[in-house]
Amino acid sequence: MDNPRTVDTPATQVINSTVNETSLLADIKSLIKVGIINSNLITTFTGFWLAVYFTGSSFQWVTFLLTMFGTAFVIAGGCIINNWYDRDIDPLMSRTDNRPTVTGSIPINVIKWMGISVSVIGIIILSFTTIPAAIFGAFGWFVYVILYTMWSKRKYTINTVVGSFSGAVPPLIGWAAVDPSLQLEALMLFMIMFIWQTPHFLALAMKKKDDYKAAGVPMLPVVHGFQMTKRQIVIYVACLLPLPIYLASLGSVFLVIAFTLSLGWLILGIAGFFMKDDYKWATWMFVYSLNYLTILFVTMVLVTLPFPY
Repeated sequence: MDNPRTVDTPATQVINSTVNETSLLADIKSLIKVGIINSNLITTFTGFWLAVYFTGSSFQWVTFLLTMFGTAFVIAGGCIINNWYDRDIDPLMSRTDNRPTVTGSIPINVIKWMGISVSVIGIIILSFTTIPAAIFGAFGWFVYVILYTMWSKRKYTINTVVGSFSGAVPPLIGWAAVDPSLQLEALMLFMIMFIWQTPHFLALAMKKKDDYKAAGVPMLPVVHGFQMTKRQIVIYVACLLPLPIYLASLGSVFLVIAFTLSLGWLILGIAGFFMKDDYKWATWMFVYSLNYLTILFVTMVLVTLPFPY
């Protein structure tokens, strides 16, 4: 008896088309690293909002949208090029072995030129706000793509610190789009983001130690072990404690919340020296870091909202 043949009906064509569109969307989201974009846009918005608040400027919607879209494009472009460059080591790590640069679902050359094009478009968009905002965007891109991805990531354990410069730039972009001269508060946003990133990413590196080891990436936990990494994490978290003092103009509510968040993170960090399960502790630290960033920056916005009296 003949084997039944699959009939390509209009219904199956629609299903196949939907699956392909969904797969393409998933591939693009993987390339641009949506999670990274979202977290950085929170800090960009906070920088923009606080610049409006401290300078007494009016909230310009066109400038705001240009700032957010420009920043998103610059970050997305940098992430795409990061994926393109790391295509030789990504197959060796379980968290990256399904990226389109590995599976081949999108041609490599298309990915490369996509990254370059999106990056350039982002910087051009930012230039329509202020030139300093565009310069900050270009600087962040340069650090992430050239100094981190192509230089330090595969050579030095300090790669995390190098990459932190790019991750600390978004609030400066947001601020500079309103006030190119910047103020102390803008620099404090940069410092908070710069210091926050090292314990955040070192906790992730502990969680993914085996992946990084397999790929030959010299992350601190791979080269110097968990104890050294724990000490570095605690030192960086401790450095966050005094920074909110320089943002005292945001009020006592902010100071209390910021100090409580930092102290809680520090206590959790110290507890790591007494826990037996390092991987569980690293997960807790990683999750806490995400909540720390979100709560801290959302609080900055909430305490400066024009509440009616």
